[in-house]
Amino acid sequence: MIMSVKRLKREIEHGRVILEKGECIWNWSSPAGRIRRERRCRFFTSFLRGRQKNVLEIGCGTGIFTECFARTGNKIFAIDVSRELLNEARKRVNSPNVVFKVKNAHQSDFKDSWFDYVVGSSILHHLDIEPALKNIFHLLKPGGKFLFTEPNMINPQIALQKNISFLKKWAGDSPDETAFVRWRIRKKIQHQGFINVRVEPFDFLHPAMPRFLLPVIEPAATQLESLPLIKEIAGSLIIAAEKPAKKGVGNVP
Repeated sequence: MIMSVKRLKREIEHGRVILEKGECIWNWSSPAGRIRRERRCRFFTSFLRGRQKNVLEIGCGTGIFTECFARTGNKIFAIDVSRELLNEARKRVNSPNVVFKVKNAHQSDFKDSWFDYVVGSSILHHLDIEPALKNIFHLLKPGGKFLFTEPNMINPQIALQKNISFLKKWAGDSPDETAFVRWRIRKKIQHQGFINVRVEPFDFLHPAMPRFLLPVIEPAATQLESLPLIKEIAGSLIIAAEKPAKKGVGNVP
């Protein structure tokens, strides 16, 4: 299934909004935002532990996370639907092991079973999730894995922001983006045939947290992630899964 033309146009237009308003729209540049970004980079670099592997980054935007992927030494193919955002990413990341391409995650001309890893930060919630997961399944090698960090719909602020149109527009979100309830997204991933599915809430550190409070708030926020029930309202989800290494394992559509 191909992303609808209207939805594709809206996502491309969202890329122009990002360029006009700046990367602050993603909240990665504040003191707390930088801590959150660096933590995600550690997740990803630990995940991409192989060398000379083929890695697909979906929705690379201006290359904020492509930088940390590039440092792993793997071959990174970074894609986005916005040519304008990719131009900015090329300025930021000038590494011989990174290739930027204008493509969407619902279909591509990459070979099936070619990528060892598929990764992305805050991108699945922009996509038509079922066809995107189906395409990821086909692109991964048997035994290949994916890892994404995404917004958690159970978080009260995110629930309001993603479901009330004027708040969504005020926050700079694209019209079609959403967030995930972890047991629902797990079921969708399993339905596509993936195994070893992991969907865990994390991240109580708000990007607007003042710098002077961080020494106290950061450790407390990390502790909240280990508390049953309380952890369910964390701001983000870490979503990971694996394509079966053998045929006949998993519910491959």
